[in-house]
Amino acid sequence: MTGVDAGPRVGVRPETRRHKIVKSMWISLWLFYLSAPVTDLVSGGHSLQARLLGGLGLAAFVAWYLALVFRTARESEVRWLLISVAALSAQATILSLSLGREWLVLFVYVSISSGAALPGGISRWTVPGATALLTATSLAVPGGDAYLAGLLIPAVMGGYAMVGIRAMIRTTIELREARATVAQLAANEERLRMARDLHDLLGHSLSLITLKSELAGRMLPDRPELAAQQVADIEQVSRQALVDVREAVSGYRRPTLPGELAGARTALTAAGVLADLPTEVPDDLPQEVESALAWSLREAVTNAVRHSGAKRCTITLGARQTLAGKVVELTVFDDGAGGAAVPGNGLTGLTERLQAVGGTLEAGPVGRTGFRLLARVPLVL
Repeated sequence: MTGVDAGPRVGVRPETRRHKIVKSMWISLWLFYLSAPVTDLVSGGHSLQARLLGGLGLAAFVAWYLALVFRTARESEVRWLLISVAALSAQATILSLSLGREWLVLFVYVSISSGAALPGGISRWTVPGATALLTATSLAVPGGDAYLAGLLIPAVMGGYAMVGIRAMIRTTIELREARATVAQLAANEERLRMARDLHDLLGHSLSLITLKSELAGRMLPDRPELAAQQVADIEQVSRQALVDVREAVSGYRRPTLPGELAGARTALTAAGVLADLPTEVPDDLPQEVESALAWSLREAVTNAVRHSGAKRCTITLGARQTLAGKVVELTVFDDGAGGAAVPGNGLTGLTERLQAVGGTLEAGPVGRTGFRLLARVPLVL
């Protein structure tokens, strides 16, 4: 259980030897106020029998008090804790009525122990209850009203101080647990980002390598020189893929639209697809927006090359004004087999990337044949 390592941990069972020593020292400091009952036992003029019974009663009270403040207020133990506080209250009442006003200080310990051991919803009632019992007992003990003024404030303030300390420690524990949860979520998000990046990077590069390998295989018997060129291209693509993966792992790689358009032309040409690409890229796009659109372009071209069997692929990119404001749109259309968009790692990753910059993704068939991917991102000027 996460706790506060420095200082005593009120209402929490000590878990290590150091915790036990520190907590014992703090509690021992407060036991100093029991000097009044001890002094009364030694020089209060009581009989030997009264001294013996008083000493046993005081020892039992202290032992019960220590057991309370060393315990944790688990839900299953609340009933036991209430019984313990009631027993302490009964001991304090009996000893005060039997031995005199010097023993009224025990009610302060009753109030403090209830605030330290019981949940806040209960201790906010037991603290004033212990204070009320202190008042009634003081009026019943000879000369007790003279001690009442000096004990009321310690009883009330001490009890509620323990309630506040317990609440503070509980809040600290919850904050630490929340911080650990946030750290875990951040780690999960980073792993998800890495998975998206690796999927997008390797999916594109491996598709291009596969196409060029097949092309080289067909060229090898009759045109070995052209096959050798394809093999050289495969080597170049694989080396670039290795560089991209290393940069993605390092977290520094941000794809750009000009670079992805050049890669799209290469991949489409290698697959025998006629590429119709834009000649200009919108200027001054935010880095996050350009990165999200570049990933969308890469995924769309990869899917067109791998799955569509298209003969032509048209890519448009530009900014336009809408009623909701200025947006930049990327459209990738191919005249391939079409078919419904099947959610997978690629489309799911693109949706998450675009949503992170306030954008949207639309992907689906157009007519009987053809498939279109539309990525739209708002531009905040």
